[in-house]
Amino acid sequence: MTAAQVIQFGVNLSMALMVFCVALKAGTAQVRLGITDPGLLARSLIAMYVVMPLIVVGIAYVLELNHALEVALVLLALSPVPPILPKKEIEAGGSTRYVLGLLAVASLVAVLVVPGGIALIGPIFGQHVMIPAGVTTKVVATSVLLPLIAGFVIAHFVPQFAKKVAGPLSTAANMLLVVLFLPILFAARHVIFAQFGNFTILAIAIFTLVGLAVGHLLGGPLEGDRSALALATATRHPGVALAILHVVAPKDPGIGPVILLYLLVGGIVSFPYVVWRKRVARVAA
Repeated sequence: MTAAQVIQFGVNLSMALMVFCVALKAGTAQVRLGITDPGLLARSLIAMYVVMPLIVVGIAYVLELNHALEVALVLLALSPVPPILPKKEIEAGGSTRYVLGLLAVASLVAVLVVPGGIALIGPIFGQHVMIPAGVTTKVVATSVLLPLIAGFVIAHFVPQFAKKVAGPLSTAANMLLVVLFLPILFAARHVIFAQFGNFTILAIAIFTLVGLAVGHLLGGPLEGDRSALALATATRHPGVALAILHVVAPKDPGIGPVILLYLLVGGIVSFPYVVWRKRVARVAA
């Protein structure tokens, strides 16, 4: 394996471990996986997979974005919840049942949404390609669904072991992601800097802020659900977006770095919201 392949494998492993650890903790607390409110589920999927793709089209139309940024935002708008998000959503007050239920459902729906969305939206941006369902299925299965199932199974059969390893393993996964993410940013620094301008930062900030607002408004009456859906709508799975990128535009060197830039800018823009919602959750508790 090359150094790049080792780093990519490590990043995927760390994200899968994050989901695995959340599932371990939820399983030992006897949290059931699923969303019991069909209205909330419908609003969640509409916010993520209908409203946000339309917002991207609107942003691209108004700001006249460069091609790399257009494609990156479309791919992100069609991607599911990232594995690194559930912990943040729960800390912001989201119920573990809803957070993990949305993680699983949104990931399964993405298997159909991604190919269909690219087919519908792609021609607007000059992309006439077909995405095999297997491309999305592989990323979703390895980074979300399998770790989620494994965590619940282990927590059910060996709960004491799950309690003991969940915390240290979660810390290790976070440290591994940071350590491996830094060389990726360093290697792509020139291409990332080249993306500054042409409304790149503004477009990513608008995408994130609108996602937070849409999710918050559609999250329903419970404060925790509103926080969780807001973060899920604004934050998407970079692994799925990058996997689709290899099919849509494998030779375009600018799109991948834009997705990395989105992670940085999106994290900064959403930080005040996370702080606010954590405060609301503490007061409610």
